[in-house]
Amino acid sequence: MVTASGCLNETRRERRKLTQKNDLRFSVPLYTVGEAARIVDVPSSTLASWARGYVRHFRDRPDVIGRPVITCFPQRTRQEPSLPFVGLAEALVLAAARRSGVPMQRVRPALDELQRQMGIAHALASRRLHTDGAELLYDYDEACRSAGSGREPTDLVVVRSNQRVFVDVLDKYLRRIEYGPDGYASVIHVPAYDRAEVVADPTRSFGAPIFERGAARVADVLDRFWAGEALSDLAEEYGVPADQLEDVVRVTSRRAA
Repeated sequence: MVTASGCLNETRRERRKLTQKNDLRFSVPLYTVGEAARIVDVPSSTLASWARGYVRHFRDRPDVIGRPVITCFPQRTRQEPSLPFVGLAEALVLAAARRSGVPMQRVRPALDELQRQMGIAHALASRRLHTDGAELLYDYDEACRSAGSGREPTDLVVVRSNQRVFVDVLDKYLRRIEYGPDGYASVIHVPAYDRAEVVADPTRSFGAPIFERGAARVADVLDRFWAGEALSDLAEEYGVPADQLEDVVRVTSRRAA
């Protein structure tokens, strides 16, 4: 039997889908896998497995299949962008879980339950992950262990207010996300740098990383530096502190090494 509240919830979900279809954060591919991997600071191979899934073959046991866990569109070439901004935000949260030592085989079922109970798509990119998500993951883990499933604790959350909260690493990354009025990620503060204040904003420079001060594209500044221009001159022209430029150059050089 379908209740009035059930019909209302279904109508809200359909309206949300229609709104997201016309929202560039959800509908426009802005990043290649490699670009997204550099922004969230994980290996490209790792992000590719999150975006496209994987199949691992073994001689003595069944194949292991991992489904995609972030939003990604089909692409014709590797140079063609495939991830929308919401997929980048989802990848940032998974990068945090990865750094806190949680294996993806334990993250995936918890995410399925999180999305089912929250009743929304793109749960990883939602502000509700800070609030409802902690309690839902905790409840899910407790239910699994009570049922004798042999599941280890998800480790995504610990006791909050002497109950459970997000582990420090996850919380640190979640704080790098700004949310729009609809509760979904709208700006990401890029985590790869120590001092440089760099953001990814889908409404500016097609989502490419830009310096928060002056809004210059990081790639444009780096191109001019590699072409031989002095950091002091670039700092003056773009209005970006020299120590932030040095930080970006250092990180980029380390990746290239």
